[in-house]
Amino acid sequence: MNWGSFYAVISGVNRHSTGIGRIWLSVIFIFRILVLVVAAESVWGDEKSGFTCNTEQPGCNSVCYDQFFPISHIRLWALQLILVSTPALLVAMHVAHRRHINKKIVKKSGRVSPKELEQIKNQKFAIAGALWWTYMISVLFRIVLEVGFLYIFYLIYPDFKMFRLVKCDSYPCPNTVDCFVSRPTEKTIFTVFMLSVSGVCVLLNLAEVAYLIGRACLRCIHGNREETKVAGIGQKLSSYKQNEINQMIADQSKFKFTVGARKTSMEKGERCSAF
Repeated sequence: MNWGSFYAVISGVNRHSTGIGRIWLSVIFIFRILVLVVAAESVWGDEKSGFTCNTEQPGCNSVCYDQFFPISHIRLWALQLILVSTPALLVAMHVAHRRHINKKIVKKSGRVSPKELEQIKNQKFAIAGALWWTYMISVLFRIVLEVGFLYIFYLIYPDFKMFRLVKCDSYPCPNTVDCFVSRPTEKTIFTVFMLSVSGVCVLLNLAEVAYLIGRACLRCIHGNREETKVAGIGQKLSSYKQNEINQMIADQSKFKFTVGARKTSMEKGERCSAF
């Protein structure tokens, strides 16, 4: 498996991740992929050939190996890494869809320049709205898959320690035979290390969920404050305008009263002069 190409695919989500998400990706690459490729694969390289039983019976070695190691640690961890990292592609697909829509809008405007297309290609989206939900779903999927694989590993290998000697009585072994595991101490160390890193990844994902929810709550609080502030300003403006209207009505009433009084006094003066 080309782990470099696999990392290149999932690292494209890095620029659209939170700080905790970038730490998670670094842990995935350094402490899981590199350790799996550089060290663990060499330690488990002879797991089948190094598993020997003290019998000449054909097929006994293979049957006993399958009994104690139904699935290889390396293959189980490789499958875990692939499935755990796959939900990150949901974010990449969402971002690609948003960019495609923006590109179509720009092309419909009729004024398309290479610079605008390059800006759309390198555009960074804030984790809000629909992207927030996509990102949250991807993190929740990662948590479920990590915990699920830890549980599966516990069901298959309840004792994380690799024993030097195991006893097997499966058919076609003639009787109970002793089987020897190669490099049991190294395998135990790597098993504990990989499971510990998996637990750290679960904690990082839980922390990221809390961080995303906290940011969403803060945005809601700030949004409500802004709405209240705008509503208060609008109410003040409306009351100010209402006062101005009332003042204008009062001034008009005073003006009409003054004009009417003047007309009355003039009419009285004309009557007096007529007499």
